[in-house]
This record gives sequence, C-alpha cells and structure tokens, in this order.
Amino acid sequence: MYFLSGWPKRLLCAPGSPAEAPFHIQSDPQRAFFAVLAPARLSIWYSRPSVLIVTYKEPAKSSTQFGSYKQTEWRPDSTMIAVSTANGYILFFHIISSRGDKYLYEPVYPKGSPQMKGMPHFKEEQCAPALNLEMSKILDLQAPIMSLQSVLEDLLVATSDGFLHLIHWEGMTNGRKAINLCTVPFSVDLQSSRGSFLGFTDVHIRDMEYCATLDGFAVVFNDGKVGFITPVSSRFTAEQLHGVWPQDVVDGTCVAINNKYRLMAFGCASGSVQVYTIDNTTGAMLLSHKLELTAKQYPDIWNKTGAVKLIRWSPDNSVVIVTWEYGGLSLWSVFGAQLLCTLGGDFAYRSDGTKKDPLKINSMSWGAEGYHLWVISGFTSQPTDIDADIRNIIKQPSILLFQFIKSVLTVNPCMSNQEQVLLQGEDRLYLNCGEASQAQNPKSSSHSQLKPSREKSPFTDGGFESQGLSTLLGHRHWHVVQISSTYLESNWPIRFSAIDKLGQNIAVVGKFGFAHYSLLTKKWKLFGNITQEQNMIVTGGLAWWNDFMVLACYNISDRQEELRVYLRTSNLDNAFAHVTKAQAETLLLSVFRDMVIVFRADCSICLYSIERKSDGSNTTAGIQVLQEVSMSRYIPHPFLVVSVTLTSVSTENGITLKMPQQARDAESIMLNLAGQLIMMQRDRSGPQIREKDSNPNQRKLLPFCPPVVLAQSVENVWTTCRANKQKRHLLEALWLSCGGAGMKVWLPLFPRDHRKPHSFLSQRIMLPFHINIYPLAVLFEDALVLGAVNDTLLYDSLYTRNSAREHLEVLFPFCVVERTSQIYLHHILRQLLVRNLGEQALLLAQSCAALPYFPHVLELMLHEVLEEEATSREPIPDPLLPTVAKFITEFPLFLQTVVHCARKTEYALWNYLFAAVGNPKDLFEECLMAQDLDTAASYLIILQNMEVPAVSRQHATLLFNTALEQGKWDLCRHMIRFLKAIGSGDSETPPSTPTAQEPSSSGGFEFFRNRSISLSQSAENVPPSKFSLQKTLSMPSGPSGKRWSKDSDCAENMYIDMMLWRHARRLLEDVRLKDLGCFAAQLGFELISWLCKERTRAARVDNFVIALKRLHKDFLWPLPIIPASSINSPFKNGKYRTVGEQLLKSQAANPFLSLEIDTGISNIQRSQSWFSNIGPTHHETDTASSHGPQMQDAFLSPLSKGDECSIGSATDLTESSSMVDGDWTMVDENFSTLSLTQSELEHISMELASKGPHKSQVQLRYLLHIFMEAGCLDWCIVIGLILRESSIISQVLTISQSSEVDGEMLQNIKTGLHAVDRWASTDCPGYKPFLNIIKPQLQKLSEITEEQVQPDAFQPAAMGKTSEQTSPRAEENRGSSCHGSIAQIEAGGNSVVSRKEEDITSGDEEEHFQDGTYDCSVS
Repeated sequence: MYFLSGWPKRLLCAPGSPAEAPFHIQSDPQRAFFAVLAPARLSIWYSRPSVLIVTYKEPAKSSTQFGSYKQTEWRPDSTMIAVSTANGYILFFHIISSRGDKYLYEPVYPKGSPQMKGMPHFKEEQCAPALNLEMSKILDLQAPIMSLQSVLEDLLVATSDGFLHLIHWEGMTNGRKAINLCTVPFSVDLQSSRGSFLGFTDVHIRDMEYCATLDGFAVVFNDGKVGFITPVSSRFTAEQLHGVWPQDVVDGTCVAINNKYRLMAFGCASGSVQVYTIDNTTGAMLLSHKLELTAKQYPDIWNKTGAVKLIRWSPDNSVVIVTWEYGGLSLWSVFGAQLLCTLGGDFAYRSDGTKKDPLKINSMSWGAEGYHLWVISGFTSQPTDIDADIRNIIKQPSILLFQFIKSVLTVNPCMSNQEQVLLQGEDRLYLNCGEASQAQNPKSSSHSQLKPSREKSPFTDGGFESQGLSTLLGHRHWHVVQISSTYLESNWPIRFSAIDKLGQNIAVVGKFGFAHYSLLTKKWKLFGNITQEQNMIVTGGLAWWNDFMVLACYNISDRQEELRVYLRTSNLDNAFAHVTKAQAETLLLSVFRDMVIVFRADCSICLYSIERKSDGSNTTAGIQVLQEVSMSRYIPHPFLVVSVTLTSVSTENGITLKMPQQARDAESIMLNLAGQLIMMQRDRSGPQIREKDSNPNQRKLLPFCPPVVLAQSVENVWTTCRANKQKRHLLEALWLSCGGAGMKVWLPLFPRDHRKPHSFLSQRIMLPFHINIYPLAVLFEDALVLGAVNDTLLYDSLYTRNSAREHLEVLFPFCVVERTSQIYLHHILRQLLVRNLGEQALLLAQSCAALPYFPHVLELMLHEVLEEEATSREPIPDPLLPTVAKFITEFPLFLQTVVHCARKTEYALWNYLFAAVGNPKDLFEECLMAQDLDTAASYLIILQNMEVPAVSRQHATLLFNTALEQGKWDLCRHMIRFLKAIGSGDSETPPSTPTAQEPSSSGGFEFFRNRSISLSQSAENVPPSKFSLQKTLSMPSGPSGKRWSKDSDCAENMYIDMMLWRHARRLLEDVRLKDLGCFAAQLGFELISWLCKERTRAARVDNFVIALKRLHKDFLWPLPIIPASSINSPFKNGKYRTVGEQLLKSQAANPFLSLEIDTGISNIQRSQSWFSNIGPTHHETDTASSHGPQMQDAFLSPLSKGDECSIGSATDLTESSSMVDGDWTMVDENFSTLSLTQSELEHISMELASKGPHKSQVQLRYLLHIFMEAGCLDWCIVIGLILRESSIISQVLTISQSSEVDGEMLQNIKTGLHAVDRWASTDCPGYKPFLNIIKPQLQKLSEITEEQVQPDAFQPAAMGKTSEQTSPRAEENRGSSCHGSIAQIEAGGNSVVSRKEEDITSGDEEEHFQDGTYDCSVS
C-alpha cells in the first residue's frame, strides 16, 4: 500500500535554546500549511516548497501569564488557528495575507519561457504565499486544556476538570453551558435504556477525535478507559449525549479516527493498538482487529516498546502510522497488515551489528496525498565525544520529512481489474510491466527500458492474455516513469493514476486536468490549451477503456458535473472529447468490458454503455445511460464507499442458468462499503429473460436483487472479465485482500464432466489463506499474487562515527521498494482438501499442472502440512497428511515431490512423512523402474539414514549398476563415493546430492590424469630426429583417482572395482568400444592394466566380422566402396605398383614411422581404396616435397616424369585433414599450381565420403593406442582395418614377431582376418583393395614361428636415424589434425572437460568422447 522511499529530508528550524525547540506539528485540513509549535512560538510552514512562511513569538510578559503553548487546531477553512496553553488559555490567531498580491517566494524564469505567459492560478500554485499571524482573541477556561478538536463550525475543548466546552470559532461560548462528563450516561450499547454514570470525581478526557461518518467522538479517559460519545439528537447538550464503551480496554493512551472505514484506533499502554468499529444495529463498540508486534517477528523488542504515543491515519484513510513512547515507527494497512516497522533490521542495527537508538517522535502529521510524513523528533542522548560546535549543529531543531510512494489502489480502486502493479510517488510512477520487450530481445540488460518498435510491440498479439512468466517474475527492478514537470508545476500533487490493460499507456491526474504518457513513444501528452486543463477537476478517478480515457470531473466555469471520454491518439483537447452531463458529483468510476459504472454523491449507481464511433477521420466514443440504481437505503454516507465494480461473478456458476451465455454478462455489482463487501446480483426470478430473447436490439437490463454481504474487513477486490475454459476456477473466482487476515478467494465449484450438480452442494465457497506479501495485483491464470516490499540499504559505513554531524544517512537506512510475488495455489488446494472437496482440488490442480512452478506448489503443500502435523503437541483427530499424500500421487511428479520435501525437512519428521506416503524402499524401486535415477539417488540418502548399512549398500549397488548401464557418469562418481562412505563407516554423514557437478573433471579423457605420456627430453634442445617416447605410470590425481591411492587394499574398494570390471567386461563382450572409452574417461578407470589382465579372456575378439560391423555403426564410419571410375585410374598403372610396394616395405621396416600417437608427427588419415595398391602416406610425400634432396630423388623422381598428373598433389589433397574441414587452400605451395583432372576429383570426393567424422577418428586412434599398450593385438588389427591403414597392421605383426605374444592370439588374428576376407568377398567388396595391400603381411603371419622375444617389446624402441625429419613447416601446412601436444596432455587432467549433463544422449556421448583430442604434435 504505502512504502518508504529513500532517506528522510531534514528541514532546519530557526536556531535557539533547547527550550525553544519545536515539539508539535499540525497540518491544516487541505494539508497545504503546517502549524509548528514551540513553547513560545507559532510558525506556519508551506508544503511545496517546504519553507517557513511566518513565525509569531509570544512576548516574555504574556508568555508567563499564558504558560507554554501545548496544542493547536485549524479552522476547517484554514483562516484561523487555535492554540491551547499550559495555564488554561486558548489563543485565537487570524491568518491574513500580508502584502496583497505579493508572494514570499516566486519562481524566476528566463525571458520568453512558456511559463511566463499568464496562466490562471499560476501564482497560487507556484509560490509560497506571504502570510501574517494576528492574535484576535484570548479565552480563559481556568483549567489545563487536555484536547482541542474542530467539530464542524465549532471548537470542542476538553479540560482537566472534567468539562467539555463547545466554543464558536470567533471566541464566543454562545451562551452554551459546559458539559460535565459525570452527567453523560455510559453503557455497553445504545439499546440499554439508561447507562451508568462515570462515578468518580477526577475523571477527564485525555484525548479525543471527532468522527464525521459516525457523528460522534472517540475519547480516551485519564484512567485508561475508552469510549465513544454520540449525540442522541441534533442538539449538543449534556442531556442529549450518550456514551458507549468496551469492557476490556483499561490502558488507553490516545485515539485516531478513520472516517472512510468508520474505525477508531485506540493506542494502549501495552504497546498494541485496538481498532474498534460501531455495530450498526446495537450501537455497541466491536473489536475489529489489533495492531501489535509479534514475538515471532520482533523477539527482542515486541513487548518493550512502551505505550503507544501517536496514531495517524493517512489522508486517503488506507494506512495508519503508529509510534511508541520509547521510539520507533510502524505502518499498517486499514485492517492490520504490517507494511513497515523501524524496530528491526537495518533501522535498528548499524552495519557493524551494534544497536541504534530508535527514533523518538514527539509529533507527526501527514502531508498532501500522503506523499510525506512531517515528523518532529526527539533524538535521544547525543554521543559526547564530538566537538562543541558540532553539538550545536545537532541541537539546531529540525523537522524530518519521510517520503512515501503508494499503490494506485489506495486512491483509484478501479485499477484492481488490471494485472499490473502501479505505484505512484510525488513526481514519478513505478510500474512492473516494462520488461516484456526483454523476452524478445535477450541482449538488452535488465535495467534497460522498454524499446519495442510499434510493429513488434510485445503486447500486440494476445495482449489480453496473461503476460509471460519471465516478465512477471523477471528481475526486481521497476520501470520508473518521471511525471512531466510542466504538468506537475501547476498541478501538484498527483491524485490519481491509471494504466491501460496492455500496460502501454499511463494517465495521471493532479490538482486540475490530467496528462497521459505512452511507454512506447516515451512521450507525455498535455492539454494544448492550459485554460481547459485548469477548468476541470477530476473527482471520481479515471479508467482506460481500449484507447480511451474515461473520467468523471467537475467543470469549474459551467459549474457542472460531467463524464468525459478522451481518445488517446488525438490531441488532448475538449474538442475531441465526448462529454455527458451528470446529476451529482461522481465519487468512484470503473470500467467493465463495454460498460462504465459510476457511484455518485447521492448514493446512486449509474451504468453506462460505451462504444466506439467513427465519423470520417474522427474517432470518438459514445456513452449512453443504461440503468440507474439507488443505494441510499443501504449506504449511510457516500464517503464510506471504498470501491464499486461490475463483475461477471454470481452465486450461480453458469451451469445451472437457463442460458449459459448470460454467465459471461455483467452479473453483479460489488460494493466495498467501509470494509464490508456487498454484492448485488441481477434478479432472474421474473419473466424478463424471454423478453430479452425476443427483441435482441433493445438492451433491456434486469433489475438488481437486494444486496448480500459477502465478506468483512475487505481492503481490495480483484476480478477479471476474461474467460478461459481450462482455468475456469481461477478466472471466475473473486479475490479479496483482508489486511492482517490475509486473503480470501470466493471460488466457484464445478461438477465433474458437466454432470448435474447436487442440489445440496454450494456453487461457491469462500476460502481464506495467508500470504507473506501485501497483495497489489492478482495474475489469474498464473496463480500468482504480485506485490511490493520495502527493502533497506545501510550506508553508515561510509561515514565515520565522529564525522561532521549526525547524518540522516547514518541514522536511517536508504529505503527502496522491490517487486515481489507469491504462489497461492497450494493454500487453495489445501483448503479444498480440508473441506473434503478433493475432486474440486484435483480439477483445479490439473488445470494448473502446466505452470512451471507446479512441482513447487505440491512440495510446499506437503511440507506445510507435514510441519504442522508432525510437530503438533496434541494428537490430531483428523490428520490431513494422508489426504495430501494421496492427492499428490495423482501427479507424475509424486516421487520427486516426496523426496524433495523429505530432504528439506528435519530427520525427526521422516517417519511421520513416510508412514503417509509409503516405504522409501518401495519408492526407490519405483524410481528405478521409471528410470528416474536422480530421484532414486535422493531416496538412497533417505534410506541410508533410515535403514541399516547393508540395505543401503544393496540399493546403492542396484542404482550404481543402472547408472553404469545408462552412462550417467556424474551419478556413477557420486555412487562410488557413497559406497566407499558406507564401507568406511562414514554412513552417519549423508553423501552430497547427486545433482552437484564434479569440479575436478574438465575433459573427455580423464585417463590422462591417471597415466601420463611424457617425452623423455624436451623437443627444443634435441634434433627433431632423435626423440623417443617412454610410458610413465604416474599416481592418479583428482577425486576419481583417490580410489587407487588410498585404502587400496580395502574390501570396499575391491567391491567397487569388481563392479567396474564387470561392467567393462560386459561392454567389451558386446563390442561397445565407444561406451568403454566414455566409461573409462569419466570414471578414471585403469583401462590398460585391466586389459592386460583380460587379454586372453574378455579382451579377445571372438568374431572379427561382427566387431568390424559394430565399430562401423558405433563410430558412424562408412563402409568402403569401390568407385566405378577407379578402373580407369592412372594409379592402376603397373609401373607405380612397384613404388607402392617399396613404400610399404619401408613402412614395415620402421613400424613407428606412421603411428602418430607415439611419434608426434601430424596424423592424417590414409586410405588406399581408390588407388588400390599404392599407399604413400601424407607425411612421406609431404616431407619428400619439402625436406631432403635425397628423399626427392628416392620417391618423387620416377613419378614426376612423363605424367601430367602428380601423385604428390593428389595424395596431399585427399589425405590432408584440412580437406575434411573443407579448407582447400592449404595444399603445399610446391604443388599448388598443378591442376586436377575430372577423374581425380571424383576420387577425391569418393575418398572424403569413405571417411567417418573427424572426432570418431580421434577416438579410434586413442583406443588403438590403449589396446597397443595393453597388448590386445587382435583389437588393434580390427581398428587398423576400419582406419584402412596398412602401417597399423604391419606394426602389429612386427610386434607379434619380436615379442612373447600368445600363440593363441596370433592364431585368433589369422582366423579373424581370413573371416574378414571371406566377408569382404561376399558382402563388402570395398575392403578388398585394402586386404590385397596387406596380403604380404598375412602370409608373414602364417609363417611366424613361436619364438621367445624380449619382454621390453612394448616399450617403443628409440628411433634411430630415419630418412624422415620433423618438418618445421608441419604446422604451417596445417595438414595435421592434431590439436594439442603430448606435453600439454601430460601437464594434467586439468585440461580435460567433463560432462555437464547427467543425461547423456548417445549423440552427446559420441561428441564427448571425441572432445579430448589425443593426437599430438611436438612444437
């Protein structure tokens, strides 16, 4: 409702002795002037600008006679002030203009500025008037005066001798006798024939306030009793007065009256405020509610505040401010919702945690429209360690101005059918609908303003639908609109504001006229003719209807009440307005669909129809009276009506009506009468329905039934005119905000599947629920309440304690208003379940199941019921938890909801929870069956706490195996840790949630952390031809490695290893090499050592053909094909074949020549499918072209003569990996000038088509390296076949000759290769050319005898001088596909990236495995 903004301002008063400091402030009825009292001074201040106008100083002589000033009261027309003094005198002052037309302060404008042109009322608005104070009359009442109160044309004075004096403002008693309180009868209500008298002598009134709408005054007596005195008839004499009092208040201190809601707020010595209302029938005082701090919110201060000192209702009667004897300030809504309290948080504590003294307030008064609170404070004892001159500055008396911004609902309640929050400040507006553009333009920051183009306005399509949730729940910033200063200058303060349905346009109303602003164009539109603006006073608020502004105003020149409609797009001028004359002043106005409803000062309600009219280029709106309803029988005073609105809500919910379309018509009028919500429905009992049917043109409206009271203590009402079949419950409901009692919803109940409803079932139900924020808007479809909340920021650390003065920045935190929202759906579902309306709850929940926070709703409901019932001290006769549990099982989120709720609840309540929802073991198994492993992992934590370790180990093993199967590596890592924790006896502490990411892993191939490959010498200081590789086994590092380094002999580790081995064995048996690679990389599995052990068992290849096919499929590697054109290929030529064989022999002689993973030379895929027997590898031709002359002689001279085509260029192109990437520019420049023939291009494209993805190649080579080190030669052969590289085959066979290789393995390789050969002949001829190339090796394999070879065969022999050297231009050529060096890889597993998602699709998996590129170059 009201929110503090920024820091308070300080207005310095004239310096003087402490005895002359001001202590009392009182505003005049219009809140333009403030009277400030000091012991012998009366000052008048002006509100805007906040300046001192005049001070009257009492001479010393008369001052001793009168005594010091005590209280002051203004005459209703602000022409006189009465001041009471300590010795029982009343001084009357006249306020007169001192210099005729002169002003105390005037604005000075530069010449020629538009403000210079004579505006009517210009001087009065802009300038502080020059006034004089003259003492006109002195009245001596001969007893100390306790209270002054202006009552209509009289002044009511209570004195300490127990008398009430009624004095005329001219200082005359008019011959009326003073009323002795002892003669006024008091009773519990007005019906008792005669009350008892105040039976003691020294009774007198301590404080009183007049209530116009109740016609009486509330009083507080000196003994703490409170009461309400009312004249029985019009004459104000002792005989005609009668008093009522409540029995239970005996410690009253002060009183304040709310005229709009007819409430009396009595402050008590206990620190609470008791708010009473008068019962209409009996006249008794009824307790409405209490305003008191709770021990829950303010545990250290709630009962130490002292007595209530002052209570002040805001000018619009929507909030009340309360202060206490020991300091502090609190702000409450009408019916007791606390909005602010300065006794806690940043108001009470400094940033270093020390406690501040609370602000003590001597007097306070609200400024115009409630934008300011003027406060005279009594600061507590000052610190003594500051200089004397500083102390003097502090002692200079001052007035504090607290600045407020307020919700537009406080003054313009017709805004309650909008879904936006709009707050209005003194000179700016805050709205929450400015971010829709950001949903479309993600680049704009959250602070950026709304800048959509007109065509792409975020609101154009579906504007009437609810805004996107990102918009509603986005950031906490407001869209702030500064009100036009030109308009504000002559029309301060802003009284009303309104925003249209789409949130694009805002209109504001000040003292005169109005102005409107477009959020799209960022421009204000003001009246072109200032006279027109200054000639209208908007009285009943304003509302938007499509592109029109509808407002009720008073025309000053014609002295006529009018209803006007202005079009937004045309100029702001009366010429474009549609004007309808009204009979009486309009107090409230609201728009519903195409109807306008107004409430007038004569207590009548009038309905108008509004329609758009276009005559040529002119568009206007036409308004016609539809119906008038007199409410004077039901409304005692027109000022009591808080809001009036037309709704489609009725007690019937549309199903039982004879004509269903009528359900959407304007059904009923909702009237908030001083907090009572009254509904008047259309009377359908008569025969009018047929008439309406027969004549559709004439709109005949049904009369209204007598009013029905729906609810009490209502502050705001929300309803919508939209319809949505899916969410009928929410859209056809009526939402009420009831202050401290929370919210209520009047919910329709629908029979299921449109069956006939039971006659005994109500069609609507009122459900109360509490929310933690003050509601300002309801989002109907989204089941959200929007609000705002005060937040504070401390800046006192910027100032040292002894700095220049006690800054306000140190004394007070900086206040900001933040947007906030809250879900309410779980409250409503719970209320329905409590009332056994489970079917309705289910219908409602299913309609909202698509909301993004629906899982949270279920969880909240379960959690709240569990907390309440499980911690209850008394046994609960009818527990709700089983019902809630059964309700949640209707939704697929049941398992997650239960486990999330349990994890957020303390362990002690788990048994109660699982008694209702089911055994956690069963729920765990359900999760496994549903393949929801993450939820299962959460259940595991619960099982670990509730069951013995054996049970949790059994379930953990189940989950671990399933996670391994599904490749959920993150979960696997957590499960390993979990199983170890159980084994090592750490089962007391639950393991961390399986959703957390492992920070240690950062790449696909984590085995590099556990086995690093290092170059024995750095590449810089040795000749490139002399480097050798060593395999160094290092201790694993990182969390996944700890398994082997710590407690390696522990049985638990053995148990985990057994499971890992079993999984690896299963993967190898199913030929799932890709999965095996992922598994080893993610879990840090020691693949090589395990393969060495399993070489003859699981790591054998039983069927080469199946293995080959499976690898082709897994790695997306195409099967080779023979192109038709290869028959004509120039490479088939016999003279080249010898060269090919020569090359192959040289390869065989040096097996490590082409294995890049070991040599660091760039690795390029070789494939000889289209030039059958000739297989020069890339680096041979490349080095041949660029490195030694002897190599050129050896290789290139025979090829480069007599043929127009160069093998060098062809192989370079086909085999460089940059070709795969489509980079055709990197061919070595020696060959770049040679052209290619058609047939060669075909070969090249064929060649590219026969390769798999680059990442698959990287993975296959890595696996080849692993198998080679582990000695699984049969797998190396299979991978060599896939890659179609004869060098790999020959290398494997060389190893098999020179090492103690199992003869059985050689036999297996031989039979396998023969099987592949047979398969290639029948099914896959593309493999034949390659098999032909490796035929010599196959023959060699058959001849191999079983010899003993040195065991160090697995260590790569140091390379001698070879005919090859590393090329300094190898990187320039970019013929290599390497991405990192061996040295980098050795530097650690920290360059390795781990998987972020827990669900790995196979595509992701594949990509993952490829990411950690292993191929290496030596820089």
